[in-house]
Amino acid sequence: MDAAKGEAPYAYQGLDRVFHERARLGIVTSLAGHSEGLSFGELKALCDLTDGNLNRHLQVLEEAGFIRIDKGYEGRRPHTRCTLTEQGRARFADYLRVLEEVVRTASTATRSAGSPDGAATA
Repeated sequence: MDAAKGEAPYAYQGLDRVFHERARLGIVTSLAGHSEGLSFGELKALCDLTDGNLNRHLQVLEEAGFIRIDKGYEGRRPHTRCTLTEQGRARFADYLRVLEEVVRTASTATRSAGSPDGAATA
């Protein structure tokens, strides 16, 4: 990991841009905790998004293959349910592992910078 040799130790290639956006991160995090999926209305409330904004972010996630959108009816009312696909769940787990690495690296750097001699403190 030597920047002088052309390596980029802080590039974090695993931070998938599809997930690494505030609204989509909220959507996927919400869905990750609900294996049966969530309705459009539930996602809208949980993520504090407008109909149009949520619709657009769901479209991006669906095009990436990370979520499945099922449209149907409950009685006479239209009903939309969103669920994470297996691919989406696996890729989100990968994304979280990289994010944990970012947090560990930043925490180590912060501790080192806070000590008078630059050494990590316990």
